Amino acid sequence: MRILLTGASGYIGKRLLSVLVDKGHEVICCVRDVDRFTPPNSLKSKIKIVEVDLLDEVSLENIPKDIDGAFYLVHSMTTSSDYRLLELESAKNFRNAISKTNVQHVVYLSGIVNESNLSEHLASRKNVELELSLGNYNFTALRAGIIIGSGSASFEIMRDLIEKIPIMITPKWLNTKCQPIGISDVIMFLSETIFNPKTLNKNFDIGGLDILSYKEMLIELGRKRNLKRYIYTVPVMTPKLSTYLLYFVTSTSYKLAVALVNSMKIEVICRDNEINSILGIEPISYREALDRAFSKIERNEVVSSWKDAFVSSGFNSYISDFINVPTYGCFHDIREETVTNREECIEKIWSIGGENGWYYGNWLWRFRGFIDKFNGGVGLRRGRTSENSLNAGDALDFWRVLYADKNEGRLLLFAEMKLPGEAWLEFRIVDDKLIQTATFRPLGLKGRLYWYSVLVFHGFIFKGMIQYLTQVNNIQTGTTKP
Repeated sequence: MRILLTGASGYIGKRLLSVLVDKGHEVICCVRDVDRFTPPNSLKSKIKIVEVDLLDEVSLENIPKDIDGAFYLVHSMTTSSDYRLLELESAKNFRNAISKTNVQHVVYLSGIVNESNLSEHLASRKNVELELSLGNYNFTALRAGIIIGSGSASFEIMRDLIEKIPIMITPKWLNTKCQPIGISDVIMFLSETIFNPKTLNKNFDIGGLDILSYKEMLIELGRKRNLKRYIYTVPVMTPKLSTYLLYFVTSTSYKLAVALVNSMKIEVICRDNEINSILGIEPISYREALDRAFSKIERNEVVSSWKDAFVSSGFNSYISDFINVPTYGCFHDIREETVTNREECIEKIWSIGGENGWYYGNWLWRFRGFIDKFNGGVGLRRGRTSENSLNAGDALDFWRVLYADKNEGRLLLFAEMKLPGEAWLEFRIVDDKLIQTATFRPLGLKGRLYWYSVLVFHGFIFKGMIQYLTQVNNIQTGTTKP
């Protein structure tokens, strides 16, 4: 069968793609920016990629007419304050476009919406579901609550809280009940639902074995990490204060923190488990979902992360808009060093950031990350998805990967920190030289003053960084860490 997979570059889409291919389906990957979609080489011959922006009706013409099924895995809740209107418009455009194809079945991953008083983002999910159900095709909505898996927003945020705060004073909403589900089960439900005649034109709640409060989930995660944590709930903690707690302590963006805090007031519990018996699926427990998540992290096998989505930073442009580094009206810090061992130098470059840090003057990088977070930016807490792999579109601390080619020996990063201008950082090996270039395009007088104010620090960290990257180390022994 030919299946259209929207959101193919997202957290769920990346994981679902390989399962659909393994099942023998031909998958048309629908992405907004082809430059940031890097499927595994093993899948490239079995998929087709089309560039579609659901808010651009002209681009929707790129959707093939001869498709049999489609997954709608698109959410926009943190890209704009008007995300509800944007999500509804996207759904309407998709419905109109997909109705002109041969599609027989559309599956949508929604949120559990069983209460009458919903948060804004859950109400938006419900409105999208209603809009998609109006098409001239069979439609199924799978409604999930908290998704637990390596790289999922909920898991990573809870992990940040547990690992960084020994004593937490939290709002009473932490006692709200929910039914978390493992990411492996979500993927199984999605892949088994498509084309199943027993699921047509229905909606189902999907959840794991356990019904827990958010507090119980945090405590269990602490046990898993062998961390003793004390969590106290108080009745008078305001939503704004809760939002700031999530924003400053975890890797979440402010807009996502707002959505999460508002949703924590709503119980997300499955109405029944009818879908389990229809598909013959026995969901795993919350503890098993945690075990699998940490196992993936320990083996460096995290397939996808919410942090790599542009919504983690507010970056909502095409990579191609920034991949050509400007020269006119820009400031540059260009350094060159001789490379003795090309392979080792590339491995160091591809391992930069995250737990490894930036190899020199890390306290300055951390301080810059703190300033950025304080000013509403992403800070350094996003880290990186993989320890030694980088692809276009990946988040890397407060940078975004624009271009990454190991064979060519070139890595290009674009700054997502709060700046009075735009900044790029490029590493490029030419012959036996590493050329490290920092480029800053200032915005007005403020931008120029900013560049001169940090010039002395740039001289310190950029000189030390390139020297470390080009010196000979035994990278296998772990001595590349600062």
